Amino acid sequence: MATNTLPSRSLLAAPAQHPGLRLGTSLRLSLSLSHHNQPADDPERRRAPVGSHPAFSRGNRAKKIPVPTTGEPAAGIRVTDRGLAYHLEGAPFEFQYSYTEAPRARPVALREAPFLPFGPEATPRPWTGRKPLPKSRKELPEFDSFVLPPHGKKGVKPVQSPGPFLAGMEPRYQAASREEVLGEPLTRDEVAVLVKGNLKAKRQLNMGRDGLTHNMLENIHAHWKRKRVCKIKCKGVCTVDMDNVCQQLEEKVGGKVIHRQGGVIFLFRGRNYNYRTRPVFPLMLWRPAAPMYPRLVKTVPDGLTSDEATQMRKRGRQLTPICKLGKNGVYANLVKEVREAFEACDLVRVDCSSLNKSDCRKIGAKLKV
Repeated sequence: MATNTLPSRSLLAAPAQHPGLRLGTSLRLSLSLSHHNQPADDPERRRAPVGSHPAFSRGNRAKKIPVPTTGEPAAGIRVTDRGLAYHLEGAPFEFQYSYTEAPRARPVALREAPFLPFGPEATPRPWTGRKPLPKSRKELPEFDSFVLPPHGKKGVKPVQSPGPFLAGMEPRYQAASREEVLGEPLTRDEVAVLVKGNLKAKRQLNMGRDGLTHNMLENIHAHWKRKRVCKIKCKGVCTVDMDNVCQQLEEKVGGKVIHRQGGVIFLFRGRNYNYRTRPVFPLMLWRPAAPMYPRLVKTVPDGLTSDEATQMRKRGRQLTPICKLGKNGVYANLVKEVREAFEACDLVRVDCSSLNKSDCRKIGAKLKV
């Protein structure tokens, strides 16, 4: 008996050779007869060809748009050293798709014409999605954190009151700045109580490879609406620099990181937080295409020649990896391990075989900085 030298192809061809999977003769005959018995197409009954919308045509989309050296590429859009930034009147800061994972380099080109991704009224390109839902005729009272529903009311989810407040401390209803919302610093006992009540909580916010995105700002306020602490679980590339994630959270949302354990962050809303007076951010209805950046990992690093870089890569392949990074893991200790390895050797190898190529390049760029 001859052995099969192509096992993969034999598996693909196995269903066709199985007798139970063959199409029956009567069934094939009925299918062929039904196909031949169909009436001819009446030219009068044919539908007129529908013209395709220019928004769906791929041929008209520019694959590479040069970045203007002066001015703005579009109204309210600015090209910065962290990618595209969107400026709206009255906004406390410039909006971005990701506040933590944008490369620290100026884009060299754009993949599509820049536009404001906040809604059909603000974008110059045609609206290709569904129409917005009409406003409800029923006027619902605006939620106020200082005026809570009665405890135990049927159909009402549990809501935590503002605070905690120490003895002799009065709540501030009209707190405007971040310092007024946070109030007095929390004591150790208060931090321990807040963290203990959320350690095993299933209600959490997940942060992935895109890091802190713009729409997550509104999600954090949705968590703060009913609880004093928002639990955020980070995985992937963003965990390499957890200090930057905590800094961006405090700057953009206004809370306070009271505890951090691995890739889990506990973000406190403040003693005088009121959901009614929170900052309201417009949601991004589209994900803007990422611009083209210069190479994150250069083929020839600065200060080395091409031959020296080649020889160094050959040496690196012979080294034993100090660790292996798993997909969607927590890499909070990676920087510390690399620094300790540099004390013994000038070349360090990290096994990233199970990661995507883009994630591997992002990690390499963060380690370089």
